[in-house]
Amino acid sequence: MIGRLHTFVYDCPDPERLAGFYSELLGRPVTLRDEGWVVIGDRDEWPVLAFQPAEGLREPRWPDPERPQQAHMDIWVEDIDTAEQRVLEMGATLLRTEENGTGVWFRVYSDPAGHPFCLEYEAR
Repeated sequence: MIGRLHTFVYDCPDPERLAGFYSELLGRPVTLRDEGWVVIGDRDEWPVLAFQPAEGLREPRWPDPERPQQAHMDIWVEDIDTAEQRVLEMGATLLRTEENGTGVWFRVYSDPAGHPFCLEYEAR
């Protein structure tokens, strides 16, 4: 191992709004606000998520190859329908549902800034 993940950083037009979205989604508190940056998660327990302002950002439009996803997170959930209702209420948009061939399903969403993320669950 060369190192371990410390911070996952998102470029976005509104760091405060996107940090709030992921703070609620992941149950991790906002722990730092500094010159436009917002960080969620305990900085002593890596990784944390950070959000930085990016003027003129062309938001991802997955799966459009002209505006690629750039990065995404997979988030495991126990109750997909309840989780979906919550993320939609928080400002996410459902993009697609797919299965990986092993019984694990993904529902792909975009966050309020357009970054894709997946809620992942095992079909029963």
